[in-house]
Amino acid sequence: MQLSVQEQLLPGRTLQEKFAFALDAGFDAIELRGKGDFHFATRLTELKRALADGVVMPTVCVDMPHFIGDFDPVLRKDAIQQLRSQLTVIAELGGIGVMTPASWGQFSRRLPPFEPPRGPDEDREVLAEALTTLGEHAQRNGVLIMLEPLNRYENHMVNTLAEAVSYCSMDTIRVAGDTYHMNIEEDDPCRSILEAAPYLAHMQVSESNRNQPGTGHLDWAAQLAALDAAGYDGYLALECRLRGEPEIVLPQTASFIRKFL
Repeated sequence: MQLSVQEQLLPGRTLQEKFAFALDAGFDAIELRGKGDFHFATRLTELKRALADGVVMPTVCVDMPHFIGDFDPVLRKDAIQQLRSQLTVIAELGGIGVMTPASWGQFSRRLPPFEPPRGPDEDREVLAEALTTLGEHAQRNGVLIMLEPLNRYENHMVNTLAEAVSYCSMDTIRVAGDTYHMNIEEDDPCRSILEAAPYLAHMQVSESNRNQPGTGHLDWAAQLAALDAAGYDGYLALECRLRGEPEIVLPQTASFIRKFL
């Protein structure tokens, strides 16, 4: 397993400067963020220049105001188009793929009014249709679209690894786990990792409190051992808030995680 860190956490003006810092801090790669309005595609020249300079950028985490499971069909269509574009760009960079939740902040069955305007069957139909479209585009480009489960307070459609696995209808649709969300939703995170292993293409890491690993109560030894037992050989991408200055916190975090690898 290798370590990556999301670009917004790194000091530096350019991706080259950010990557130099990341390497010195003990990371192996940068995870990019894919904003809406085709912003990610407008970065292609910047990204290709960084790639030519040796910057390793294997994955993209979607960073948009609406998602493929949106209640509004216009916004849903836009999210699919944005992700198609992001898949094309990461393919041009020789990367692994793009990850997205079904939605974020749209609805929670755990907060009033408790019942969403769309039923579970329609939720599934809408999400499966979007993922099939993206999976076919990913297949043409040799990359992956990865569905990330979020916790029950941030998303009502896909909360666990097993639920995400149920949407993996083709080889280019895979699952991205996140230790923060798993801490809330999985009865047994280690068992869930092992059961989802054939479909698990990516992992994001942060603590039980959404800060950097080592500041909360997650059992990192057990979860990283489960990933190893599952044969996971992908990236562990740091996605969190930083408690402290990045110049101090990021090297400490990389060192903390590597103790268990």
